[in-house]
Amino acid sequence: MKFPILEDGALLPLVESFYTIQGEGFNTGRAAFFIRLGGCDVGCSWCDAKETWNPALHPPVDIRDIVTQASSFSAKSIVLTGGEPLNYPLDKLCDLLKKEGMEIFLETSGSSNLSGTFDWICLSPKKKKPPVGNIHQVASELKVIIESEEDFEWAEFNRKRVTPECHLYLQPEWSKSHSMLPVIVEFIKSNPVWRISLQTHKFMNIP
Repeated sequence: MKFPILEDGALLPLVESFYTIQGEGFNTGRAAFFIRLGGCDVGCSWCDAKETWNPALHPPVDIRDIVTQASSFSAKSIVLTGGEPLNYPLDKLCDLLKKEGMEIFLETSGSSNLSGTFDWICLSPKKKKPPVGNIHQVASELKVIIESEEDFEWAEFNRKRVTPECHLYLQPEWSKSHSMLPVIVEFIKSNPVWRISLQTHKFMNIP
């Protein structure tokens, strides 16, 4: 996949940015400004943001404009997501956000090398393109999407690679949540190191 010229991260392909409530994982319920970057080379069949996959559809935006918008809201929490944000050099964006006193949360599959400075890293590994580098060792949170019972094995595989301090979450794939929720509940009852993550923003009908 060809990604656009980025001037070493001074420009990034912005799909959308918006102020909302974090809906899933450890930081559920927190007000945050979301920065969604375009471009993903993982390609999960159940992805609910397939419009982000092709970076050519999202012209690069000056990161100074992104930071100006982010700093206009009350909350000082940033969620950097995608697509796959680690497809791009993120050091310059993170530096500008930090100068504005922002707390930066990264949502990533870990399929590309880590760049940037983050207060929280949510690693959501995908079997099609597994994590690279030492991302498991710096992850604050491991969030594994459960589409079928086979995914529990993938969850356990990744659990053994994160640190003991990493928070562990299983999240049902949205279209399969009705059938998979009872299975996840029983798995967690037998394996209580895990917690369940629900996409509460979808229940609240917010971005």
